[in-house]
Amino acid sequence: MILSTTPQIEGRPIREYKGVVTGEVIIGANVLKDFMAGITDFFGGRSGSYEKVLIEAKDSSMQEMMQRAQALGANAIVGIDIDYETIGASGSMLMVATSGTAVVI
Repeated sequence: MILSTTPQIEGRPIREYKGVVTGEVIIGANVLKDFMAGITDFFGGRSGSYEKVLIEAKDSSMQEMMQRAQALGANAIVGIDIDYETIGASGSMLMVATSGTAVVI
């Protein structure tokens, strides 16, 4: 499966549009990660624990979108957009939504 944020893939003409595909993942961070991120925030630096959660959520969302494209008979997704949001009463949940157009090239 070829994935691209651009609307087309150079040198590979789109033969068929299959439709819009999406992937959505909502993932929570646990108390220990919140505590460690608080320490990192206080002293400065990057939060490796939150970065791992973010990468996991993005990868899962992309995988879900690819599975939906394959089910439509596509071999590529173009115009991919990735959105990140915090949700929940205290913002402790992370939502990652991906979308793109499933195509045959």
